[in-house]
Amino acid sequence: MAKQYDVLFRLLLIGDSGVGKTCLLCRFTDNEFHSSHISTIGVDFKMKTIEVDGIKVRIQIWDTAGQERYQTITKQYYRRAQGIFLVYDISSERSYQHIMKWVSDVDEYAPEGVQKILIGNKADEEQKRQVGREQGQQLAKEYGMDFYETSACTNLNIKESFTRLTELVLQAHRKELEGLRTRASNELALAELEEEEGKPEGPANPSKTCWC
Repeated sequence: MAKQYDVLFRLLLIGDSGVGKTCLLCRFTDNEFHSSHISTIGVDFKMKTIEVDGIKVRIQIWDTAGQERYQTITKQYYRRAQGIFLVYDISSERSYQHIMKWVSDVDEYAPEGVQKILIGNKADEEQKRQVGREQGQQLAKEYGMDFYETSACTNLNIKESFTRLTELVLQAHRKELEGLRTRASNELALAELEEEEGKPEGPANPSKTCWC
């Protein structure tokens, strides 16, 4: 049976309540969009496997509640994340201003070297825009993050942003992955050697020989 994935990473979606974190998650994992969602209570998660640079990556994506009363619960998940999306709503200046608070939480609770991407969601609501694209780009630059404007409604930059964060996590864990590849290569070479040693000498009759 073929191995289903090579590595498992945990990604986290954080940001104010109502910025569309659950919609982003559902669009990416299930290619579904629902205009109305009940606010996430505590933490929820979904799984998806993607291939990046020939590596099968199983992504466990945690969707956190944005309300203040759940912060004690959600912060427990920061330290287990390898990648974090910081999400604001382009039609909400307030959610954009709060990114600074979310970054502060990441710095305090997430592991050192965690990869981060800034997301300006609901890009389809251009007529309601309160945060310019340039503002998002500037904020991301200040914090040393990649930046995407996304729309779960129109599927804008959903795959691209999730794939990019996965790439960043892979790059950050390159040494461990090289070790994984070396072990896999050695195991394959050993299996081939054992198979060679197990073959009988002399010409084989393929119609009667079984290498099971």
